[in-house]
Amino acid sequence: MMSTLLLAAAVAIPNGFMLYEKAAAKKDDNPEHSWEVTRRTSAKLVVNPCDRSTLARSGREAAKTLIYTAVPDYSKSEQVILYTSKATAKKAMRDLRAAVRACGTKNYRYSGKKVKLGDESLAVIGQAYSRGKPAIGGERGIVTRRANALVIYTVGGEWGPPATADFRMQLKDSRKMLGKICKIAAC
Repeated sequence: MMSTLLLAAAVAIPNGFMLYEKAAAKKDDNPEHSWEVTRRTSAKLVVNPCDRSTLARSGREAAKTLIYTAVPDYSKSEQVILYTSKATAKKAMRDLRAAVRACGTKNYRYSGKKVKLGDESLAVIGQAYSRGKPAIGGERGIVTRRANALVIYTVGGEWGPPATADFRMQLKDSRKMLGKICKIAAC
């Protein structure tokens, strides 16, 4: 019994570990601003082109997701997921890359590009389109795998055409988290 409790504690993501946790804990009386925080391993991947609840869910042993929403047009999220093994985390990345290629519509498209970060990383663009041209609205995410962990940072809002600078904040946050992820991942 005691060893089971120790094992469960060893794979949990500790309080205070996430970069956005302090901001999420602050009281904000503005009804247009909200934080959602969950430790559910069944939480949807925050970069999810097909909007499938099961995308990259198999093999999760711990997770923490923080989502900030400012009505009507801005959001950002942070998600750390620990998988049972490096192989299951690699499969999660493969499944995400396949979803980026397969999903989207004429009016909302996804694309992905490799980034040199962690063991493997993908910059994902979700972009609204009108008459074949980029329209206002979209999301930008960086999904990185290090060992058995996925680290994800996104920003959604009134983006114009995709640009490299759209990823500045997500890359900064990803690098910062990758600097400490091995404290809880099997690196």
